[in-house]
Amino acid sequence: MNYPLRIETARLYTRALTPDDAEAWTHFLENAEATQYFPKLPVTPAERADMWMESQLKRYAEGSYGLLALIDKESGAWIGQCGLLGQHVDGTAELEVGYHIFPEFWLQGYATEAARAFRDLGFQHNLAPSIVSIIHRENIGSQAVANSNGMKREKACEFKDMEVFVYRIWCAEWEKLQE
Repeated sequence: MNYPLRIETARLYTRALTPDDAEAWTHFLENAEATQYFPKLPVTPAERADMWMESQLKRYAEGSYGLLALIDKESGAWIGQCGLLGQHVDGTAELEVGYHIFPEFWLQGYATEAARAFRDLGFQHNLAPSIVSIIHRENIGSQAVANSNGMKREKACEFKDMEVFVYRIWCAEWEKLQE
């Protein structure tokens, strides 16, 4: 399966990120509350935004998934990012659904809607037997998104020098949700 750069939900559609998105992403990265659960890096927000965009473009080119821009269908506003990511947790390859929403769009169900769409995409195309979300232990909002998408907290571990929980849903559990 080629990773689709455009998928649609009831309120959102996705598009590939571009280097031109780095400026707006820099503003997100400058927000201490929005990034309090991100790994710490010794770079400026602008440098990190450029690195972020390059990383996603590399993922697209290599066919290793990547985060996509989330666009509100009604307003056309860029509200955040979501997508599938190949990760390694405790030495095991995992398929993660990751999401980041701009603060002005928090608490409107966008993260849940987008994460659910990518979870479904992963299982519909048999990309992995399970899908995870890797969430900082203090990030209660993202934990709620994972729970509402049928994921269960599986373990606590360290990931990129952070204390995290791994939430997981197996394909068989997802299939039951579809009934």
